Amino acid sequence: MIDQFKRDINYIRISVTDRCNLACVYCMPKDGAVFLPKSEILTFEEIIRLCRCFARLGIKHVKITGGEPLVSKDIISLVGEMKRLEGISRVTLTTNGALLMEHLPGLIEAGLDGVNISLDTLTSDRYKEITRRDCFHQVYSAIEEAVKYNELQVKINCVPMADTSKEDIKGLAGLARRNRLSVRFIEMMPIGLGRNYTFCKEEELRALITHTYGEMTPISSAKGGGPANYYSLPGFVGSIGFISAMSHKFCNECNRIRLTADGYLKTCLQYEKGWDLKSILRRETSDVTLERAIALGIYGKPDGHSFHTPQYPEYYEQEYMSQIGG
Repeated sequence: MIDQFKRDINYIRISVTDRCNLACVYCMPKDGAVFLPKSEILTFEEIIRLCRCFARLGIKHVKITGGEPLVSKDIISLVGEMKRLEGISRVTLTTNGALLMEHLPGLIEAGLDGVNISLDTLTSDRYKEITRRDCFHQVYSAIEEAVKYNELQVKINCVPMADTSKEDIKGLAGLARRNRLSVRFIEMMPIGLGRNYTFCKEEELRALITHTYGEMTPISSAKGGGPANYYSLPGFVGSIGFISAMSHKFCNECNRIRLTADGYLKTCLQYEKGWDLKSILRRETSDVTLERAIALGIYGKPDGHSFHTPQYPEYYEQEYMSQIGG
C-alpha cells in the first residue's frame, strides 16, 4: 500500500451507512438528506471481504464511520469480525454519542480499541442549535461512561466555528484535565455544507487554551496513527489535540483512505468518489482482482488537497460529509 509519493497507506475509514440520527448544520441540509437505497449500501459481508483484501495489502487500522454507525443493525458483530481479521491490529469507531451508552458493553466485549465522540459544545441549547436534536445529556453521559473502561481509548472531536464561544473551547479542553481522554479540535474543511462556515485556526485555539490552562508540551507518541498533534498541559489527566488540515496542511504524511457506504474507495477527502469497488465486488470477481483495483487506486492517491489554490474543481467532492463518511 505504497502510493506514488512513497506514503505508506495503513489506515482506512469505512462508512457503514449514510444515515444519521442527528442533522448537524455543517453536515446535513435543514430539510434532510436523500439517503441511499439499502441495495446500494455495502453489506457487512462485503465489508468484511474488502477488509481482508485491505489487510493483505497492508492496512492495519480500521475506523468505522457513518453517517452514524450505531444506527446500523449488528454493528457490534461487525466490530468483532474485524477484530478477528489477520493483519488488522486496531479497530475504532467514530460516533455522535447519542446511542453510545446502550452499545458500550457490547462494543467493549467485541474488542473495540477506541471511540471518537463528536461534541462541539457543553451547552444543551447550543448543542440543539448545531445538531437540530435534543440529546446533549445522552452524549455527555456516554462520555462519562466510556472513560470508565481502561481498555478503551476515548477521544472527543470538536469542530469549532466562528461563532463558537470561548467558554465552549475552554470547557471542552477542560474535559481532558479531569478525564482520561483526548480532546481534539478539528479545523472545518470546505466540503459539503462546511463551505458555509469559517474555520477556527489552530493558533487561535492554542492561544486561548494556553492562556487558560498553561503551556502545552508536545507528546511525541501518536495516539492512533492519525493526523492529530497532541499536547499535555500542567495537571491534565488527558491531552489536547489539533487536526489542522487548513492552516497546517499535512498531506505529505497522509496515511489514510476511505471506503464510502456505497463502496467507493476515496483516496482524498477533497475529490469525488474515486474507485467503484462495489461494482467489482458484485461481479463475483476474485480477491486478486479486487486487490489489484485497490492497489491501483492507492498508487494514484493525489499528493494533497488544494483548498487554498483550487485545482481541478470539476472533480471536487459535492456530497455532504454524512454521505462520504465523516
